[in-house]
This record gives sequence, C-alpha cells and structure tokens, in this order.
Amino acid sequence: MSEAREHRLKRLKIRSWRRGIKEMDLILGGWFDAMRGDLGDEDIALYEALLSENDHDLYQWVSGQADAPARFAPLVANIAAHANSQ
Repeated sequence: MSEAREHRLKRLKIRSWRRGIKEMDLILGGWFDAMRGDLGDEDIALYEALLSENDHDLYQWVSGQADAPARFAPLVANIAAHANSQ
C-alpha cells in the first residue's frame, strides 16, 4: 500500500471514530475498521465525501429515518447492514 494511501486511510479512521454524535462514532468507526482493507480508491473518495455530510443527516440515513441521496445510497445501505449485524 502506498504511503499516501496509508495516510489517507489513517485520516479516515480518525474521522470515522471522532464524529459529533457517539452513535455515529460506533457505526462509522466499526464499519471502517471492518471494511478498510476492501476499499478501492473510488470507494475511499465516496466515503470521504460521505464523511463531509452532517452527522444528524447521516444518522437518519443509516437508521432508515430518511432516504440517503442517490450518490450515497449503496454505501449507506452497506454501512447500515454492517451496523445491524453487530
């Protein structure tokens, strides 16, 4: 793994575990820890964009209280499935 990619993944790990809402820390941090080795460059770019969204919106999307934007829908469904399997 290239050094730049490793730094990017470390930054994403921190951003996943240090959200504004503890529930999102657990959901996103747990998902990222489980999936980080399987993420391609496009997946990483999409996940970075997702992390820029508001935590309250993210929680509503992951919990099914609101629909995620089409761009994020498959990723959010994957995160939700992982959270529900825990």
